[in-house]
Amino acid sequence: MHASARTGGVLGRFAPAWRVAASRSTGSFQLQYGSFSAIIHLLPFTILSTRSLVKSKSDPVEVERPDDFLILVTGATGYVGGRLLHSLESQGLHLRCLARRPEFLRPRIAPSTEVVAGDVLDRKSLDPALRGVRVAYYLVHSMGATGSFEDNDRRAAHNFAEAAKEAGVERIIYLGGLGDDRQDLSPHLRSRQEVGQILRGSGVPVLEFRASIVIGSGSLSFDMIRSLVERLPIMTTPKWVSMPAQPIAIGDLIAYLNAALRLPVSQYRIYEIGGADVVSYADIMRAYARSRGLRIRMIPVPVLTPFVSSLWLGLVTPLYARIGRKLIQSIVHSTIVRDDAALTAFDIRPMGIEEALRQAVTNEERPFAATRWSDALSSSGDMPSWDGVRFRKRLVDSRTAQVARPPAVVFRPIERIGGQTGWYAWNWLWHVRGFLDLLVGGVGMRRGRLSPDTLRVGDTIDFWRVESIEPNRRLRLVAEMKLPGRAWLQFDVDGDDASATVRQTAIFDPVGLFGLIYWYAISPLHGLVFGGMLRGIVDAGLRDDARVRDRPAAA
Repeated sequence: MHASARTGGVLGRFAPAWRVAASRSTGSFQLQYGSFSAIIHLLPFTILSTRSLVKSKSDPVEVERPDDFLILVTGATGYVGGRLLHSLESQGLHLRCLARRPEFLRPRIAPSTEVVAGDVLDRKSLDPALRGVRVAYYLVHSMGATGSFEDNDRRAAHNFAEAAKEAGVERIIYLGGLGDDRQDLSPHLRSRQEVGQILRGSGVPVLEFRASIVIGSGSLSFDMIRSLVERLPIMTTPKWVSMPAQPIAIGDLIAYLNAALRLPVSQYRIYEIGGADVVSYADIMRAYARSRGLRIRMIPVPVLTPFVSSLWLGLVTPLYARIGRKLIQSIVHSTIVRDDAALTAFDIRPMGIEEALRQAVTNEERPFAATRWSDALSSSGDMPSWDGVRFRKRLVDSRTAQVARPPAVVFRPIERIGGQTGWYAWNWLWHVRGFLDLLVGGVGMRRGRLSPDTLRVGDTIDFWRVESIEPNRRLRLVAEMKLPGRAWLQFDVDGDDASATVRQTAIFDPVGLFGLIYWYAISPLHGLVFGGMLRGIVDAGLRDDARVRDRPAAA
């Protein structure tokens, strides 16, 4: 009836005979009179009118175009969030990111992407981030945090759900974890599923993906598997390596997260997603060994507890013991897809483990992976809050060197510092400091650096993070190791085409008496470590310059 009424209204502007013909039709109309040109004039109106009223499950009009609205991405500094953000940016979508440290994220994103400072644990900070947002990706969890990550996840989810509801957000896309909720799940898996329940409790439609192990270059699980296989040709293995899982390639996971934007809200629900193969960690390690032409032997040892296993992982893999313990607690549960609804709802056919590993190895062999789990701010544990802390007098160790070369020559080795390059002097002492940091729950020296030659704000360098960088002029690193205070390491280069002055400055703001004791206890080593580092930087710059000068000129 509505279609006839609307059609009659359009035709009413023409001859009465047309109106009569239209009013006698049911759901369509017959043009009994009129010229050919008049029919052509009416045809677009007719199509638009009927399509706007007749909707079906497959009708594309029902699914809004994602480039028509604002999308918020949380967790964009993390492994999955960072890759998703780049994928969304490549589609030209209108994006906003929530970040605790926006200055660390901005160098990694497109100029068109907006960044808003905020924290899911700070309810008030979420209002500006969610203003005007219609779709929000919730990719936040606290597994890397110290203390009760379950309480943090619960509080963060309540804050976000409440703020999203008040802001009028129309849908939330959330990435959780696979696991049979009828079983007594690990705290990590239980928390991931509880977060989904809290988000749904807001009344905002939620699409929750539940995934198992994620395989990709730079992923936590892939780094663990690679390190175990390449460092331990013979290994003792606990029971958890035989637990079935359904790993998914990072590319397939990003494809699902993208496709969720275009799924009608009526189909929002929990979707379990996984790769084509059901395998165990032992199977994955054997597959990785085959892909690298390695041979491994596994000797089952059923008495290794998750705690002991996590310490073992902390010694031979890049994982920190606290993260390894939470990971293992989840691995002891089967994480396989029991509901294959995702294969019906989405036109995605995930790859198997062999292809996922092949792609991960290929990407890992490039100069640097697109994102790494260890680069996330949360990977270093809880960010220290210095609000209200009274620091003692700032302590500084500053050294300078003169070089008969332009600043660009000297800055090159500064930009390559850390990671595989090392610290130019007494590297074993740096590694001892990193090992001590691991023992007290810090990040140690395991993270290395993302790229061997270039740096951006927010990049990790062992237990430091780039706070600011000005090409050929300044590099400032902020410490992320465990300290009784806060610390920076800064390099400044000034000069002209003929010479440069390099200033290397270590800055420490001690907290309490223990902070002072710490500084003065290690100050005798400063002459060795910092003095040697500055000399090493100068020598490396001179060597690099000599090699450039010795190259034959291009023909």
